[in-house]
Amino acid sequence: DNSQLDYLTVWETAYNTPSPSEEGINNPERLGLEATMINQNFSQQILKSSGAGRKEMDLPNPFFDEEDNDGMEPASVAFRYRKFELDDKTTLVCRTELHGLVKKTQYMTAFALNEYIPPQQASSAQTQTWRDKIDSQRGAVLANELKNNSFKLAKWTAQSLLAGADQMKIGFCSRTSPKNAYEHVILATQFYRPKDFASQITLNEGQMWAMMRMFVQLFNKQEEGKYVLMREPNKAMLTLYKVPPGTFDEE
Repeated sequence: DNSQLDYLTVWETAYNTPSPSEEGINNPERLGLEATMINQNFSQQILKSSGAGRKEMDLPNPFFDEEDNDGMEPASVAFRYRKFELDDKTTLVCRTELHGLVKKTQYMTAFALNEYIPPQQASSAQTQTWRDKIDSQRGAVLANELKNNSFKLAKWTAQSLLAGADQMKIGFCSRTSPKNAYEHVILATQFYRPKDFASQITLNEGQMWAMMRMFVQLFNKQEEGKYVLMREPNKAMLTLYKVPPGTFDEE
């Protein structure tokens, strides 16, 4: 709880990442909170609130307590539990999310990219915003996002593949004003097939599962306990640390 681990990142893989020393709404923590809020709201705004297109799932939302939320509805999301056989001895069960239904038969996931303009570029009159080119150069906008947010887009694609989604809907959102981080507009949306999009961003599904098997085998060799897996800040290297059982527990 109260952790930033679940926040979305903004420009994490860019050459000039947002600076922690930046004050106000453009530091990494505030940008992550803004991106997370946009993503959550977008997934609800694009859905019909009621009508013939709405599908009721077999079981209720397991995380919604009607007694504590009298008169309120849970956010529209379907949890899909899927089982994968990694090898003869290992079975993986995961909980995935589906955000909507397209054409009454196709399941979809929904995610939102939000425009970020570095402070040093915001003051330049030559800087083109998404509003200037989203209609005529949407491919260029996406290519730039793939460069600056490759981890986030790969994560969304992997989530869609795991969920077995037929479509992935991506929204392009922008602040109504550069200095207002609380009000946004949806400039455009685009559908992609997860497998096709994975090929476009060079995300190899076979390598994904190979890495998962590697981690499972690695942890199986360890003694029972608590471990932390961390990436070295300036190297493409992961390190596994064993920590005392009470580490990170609240006092």
